[in-house]
Amino acid sequence: MKRTAKIGLMLIGSPRFKNLGGDTQNGTYHERKIKEAELIKNNLSKAGEIIFHGVTYDREDVKKNIDIFFNEKVDCVVVSFLSWSEDFGWIRFLRDMPPVPLLFVSFVRDSVDITDTNDEDQFIDFLSAGSLVGVLEGSGDFARFARPMSEVFLGSMDEVVGKVCSFANAAKVRSQLKDSVVALLSCYNEAMWSTYVNPYDIFMKMGPELRFMSVAELSDEVDLVNAEKLDKKVRKLLDKYKFYPDVDMEKFKASVRASIALENLSAKYNADLTVLNDIDPVLFKKIGLRPGFLPTSVDSNLTVVPEGDIGAGFAVYILKLLSNNHVNFIEPFYIIPQRNTFAAGHAGPNDYSQCPENTIIARDTRFAKTNYKYAGAPFAWYTFPAGEKTMVHMSEKDGRMKLVCTKVECIETKHYLASYSHAEFRHKSLSPKELFNRLLNIGVTQHFAITDGDFCEELRIISKLLNLEYYQI
Repeated sequence: MKRTAKIGLMLIGSPRFKNLGGDTQNGTYHERKIKEAELIKNNLSKAGEIIFHGVTYDREDVKKNIDIFFNEKVDCVVVSFLSWSEDFGWIRFLRDMPPVPLLFVSFVRDSVDITDTNDEDQFIDFLSAGSLVGVLEGSGDFARFARPMSEVFLGSMDEVVGKVCSFANAAKVRSQLKDSVVALLSCYNEAMWSTYVNPYDIFMKMGPELRFMSVAELSDEVDLVNAEKLDKKVRKLLDKYKFYPDVDMEKFKASVRASIALENLSAKYNADLTVLNDIDPVLFKKIGLRPGFLPTSVDSNLTVVPEGDIGAGFAVYILKLLSNNHVNFIEPFYIIPQRNTFAAGHAGPNDYSQCPENTIIARDTRFAKTNYKYAGAPFAWYTFPAGEKTMVHMSEKDGRMKLVCTKVECIETKHYLASYSHAEFRHKSLSPKELFNRLLNIGVTQHFAITDGDFCEELRIISKLLNLEYYQI
């Protein structure tokens, strides 16, 4: 699932201008467009792998582009008029290209030095510089066809490259979701009906297929965990992370064993995202604990979220695909008025591998006084690293997924909320009361995903590509 975006590039030139300017200093229109196309291709390569096969002049070029883009399975297509051009090729492309995310762009030159078009060389440059004419004409066709998953943008080279980077990253995630498998262990969370989703709608509208794993299968996998592999993993964890002395070693091993088993079971289902209903009583009766060390390795590609919340699982997974970074699962606990912050975090599995210095192997005191076999088994107690975060919620409403995002600042926080990975947060422009009033009026659940950086633009685009109901605070 880790790859760069594959981008089809179609640059449209005018056949009636193609051979003009043969005796000029800077060459023909076509020669100038070849150089411009190479410059555009090289700059856009920052956004991913560019699929480009020359300037498009006629219907045969258009057909060739359509065939190549389809066969190469591009994530998106970027189209630009290199000057004014006849729009018959563009219209054919809009009509015949199979559904694909489509970005129609126009590049504004950094400077234009045309002073006297009586000079033939300057006249050809005048024709060559007229991309504004082309994009204006093409915008009418673009609007009339009204293809879904499409956007238009005009800007400098750097601005267009930035737009393409965001658009292609979102389009790549759309493609990845079609190949993704979500595993649920083992059922929806009966304590939180608001987290329920329709698996058929998820597959039809977003792409992933949903598989159901059982606690009995997990129990079998626990018994199959290799003792040598388990001891090696335990030693690595002890060497890397702080360890509270009141942790029971047998319960520690049991927690690591269950974590390995869940990863192994997920692999058998080819799962990219495993949604664990870790408050299911059957899990505690049969396994004796909830797995507390996921991922068991920094090399793991599996995403695991707690409490059977598939929508929140998608929020974590999509952020992970967009960012190629660590993503955490939180729920806001309470507002702290004196600091204008709110505390948030979550019990159960959470990616603790980004900052080893923020992780302590500690008892799960929330279940320490129960009668389950491994009551109080330890977990990776984590405080989220400080910095700007994108915070995302996803849930289903009337057969359509909604996505809500905002940016918050995570404040450096010491461990103080036992049994919960956690930190304190503040919004840059809103008070906690203002932020949560807006969330309440949108209608969400308590679960969110966070990751480093700003991915709101990519999330807006992917919401459009997947027809999600989108809100940005």
